[in-house]
Amino acid sequence: MKSIWAIIVLSCLFGCKKQQDSTVTDTIADSRPNILFIMSDDHAFQAISAYGHPLSKLAPTPNIDRIAEEGVKFNKAYVTNSICGPSRAVILTGKHSHINGFRQNGDRFNGDQPTFPKFLQKEGYQTAMIGKWHLHGYPQGFDYWNIIQDQGNYYNPNFIKDGDTTVIKGYATDLITEDAIKWLDSREKSKPFLLMVQHKAPHRNWMPALRHINKYDSIKFPLPDTYFADHVGQKAAQQQLQTIYKDMYEGHDLKLTIAEGSSELANNPWTTDFDRMSPEQREVWDEAYQAKNDAFHRANLKGRALAEWKGQRYLHDYLATVAAVDESVGSLLDYLEANGLAENTLVVYTSDQGFYLGEKGWFDKRFMYEESFRTPLLMRYPKVIAPGTENDAMVQNLDFAETFLDFAGASQYKKDMQGESLKPMLTGTMKEADFRNILYYHYYDYPAFHMVKKHYGIKTGRYKLMHFYDDIDAWEFYDLTSDPEELKNLIDDPEYEDIIAELQRKLDSVQDVYKVTDREFETASQEQINKSYELFKRLRGKPME
Repeated sequence: MKSIWAIIVLSCLFGCKKQQDSTVTDTIADSRPNILFIMSDDHAFQAISAYGHPLSKLAPTPNIDRIAEEGVKFNKAYVTNSICGPSRAVILTGKHSHINGFRQNGDRFNGDQPTFPKFLQKEGYQTAMIGKWHLHGYPQGFDYWNIIQDQGNYYNPNFIKDGDTTVIKGYATDLITEDAIKWLDSREKSKPFLLMVQHKAPHRNWMPALRHINKYDSIKFPLPDTYFADHVGQKAAQQQLQTIYKDMYEGHDLKLTIAEGSSELANNPWTTDFDRMSPEQREVWDEAYQAKNDAFHRANLKGRALAEWKGQRYLHDYLATVAAVDESVGSLLDYLEANGLAENTLVVYTSDQGFYLGEKGWFDKRFMYEESFRTPLLMRYPKVIAPGTENDAMVQNLDFAETFLDFAGASQYKKDMQGESLKPMLTGTMKEADFRNILYYHYYDYPAFHMVKKHYGIKTGRYKLMHFYDDIDAWEFYDLTSDPEELKNLIDDPEYEDIIAELQRKLDSVQDVYKVTDREFETASQEQINKSYELFKRLRGKPME
């Protein structure tokens, strides 16, 4: 039965492809587009005002919204593995984590393997990568690269260029933008270009630019209805360590001081981000946070009020950090327009995955639940994409490489990739409904920060089936139509018995299609798991009561 289902899924997984109109194809091939790929780190779609979430209405992103207004907004874009390094490896290779070999942070990316920048370079594109790399080793396939070291720091980060490490004074988002524009100015103008601008922001610990520290102080953001979720029937959710009001570090994440009138940070296992600041920068920072922290200490909050305050501080810092990213996008779009490049440049804005902004009480990502699994994706290419377009097809970061190669007239390199080009939809030669009807996901990074269990699963338009494994064996099933917040695990509901059985058969088939082997289900020892829980709880310190 498994082989029969594999054949069925192979024929319908990505839908029926229609022949592309030759006139459209020839027009694009005659004038290959430049590609400006802008990716932030941990930027939730909820924090982009083009998506209409209540949070983003109070903290708008007008420059990122320009891409949606002048191009296409993908409403159902997802990742294959919701964590930083693996997502980047998937984007470069067009292959799932188990194929490209980078399953979890700490792995080493094999830079010798085929990637779409190498193919574009081979086809005459001038290529550059600026910002966060986070794949260990040095980038390959780029004529120019200038990367922040490892995770990077918000203030005065280390940049690595040509193997040399240099401290550059300034704010990371601004520095990455400045170098990107400098490269655009100095590039060889006769060649099309691929420029990958990859921001550190708004990754933990959400340090805004000095000009934005107090940007949202007067705003009370709405906390999600699920902020105090109890995770009934969700064993893995009960055991995670990424709850805002339990697991955030008071000094590192919330920027709290030990007492009123003090500038010494509270529990702060990593001091690097603050130690990087110059005395002048730190003076401005401390002055901005002093009044806020003193008011917190005077309030002497407890219980629910304290938990809500932590949620507000998190959202203030996170959304203020996004502000500089939005300004960066505006600067890059303005450069394209001022230099006559806007018409023939495919501009992409995305994040390496989704992120929790208090949903289920959480920060971070990792889970296959929607807020983490789903990612923002906006594209603008005036020659092809009509302004104000919305797309409801289920797309993934697995599709980016194929899309860029297709637009560059280099589709011959796609044959070993596992995604599908978005170009037929964008050029109107394929209907959204014909694109894909099943998404596959697999998360491996356990035991590790936040202690989210290894799990895999599939999503259709309406249903989601997940299997958490390692030290637990727990299945979860959701009807996203009746339960979009994924609070009710219906795996044992007899009403859905036939649907669940069908999804389990499809899951087996999809794993066959993507060449998932038994190696992908290796588990850690209980000793490793116990030690990790002890370490991360100790780093967290005693939560403030």
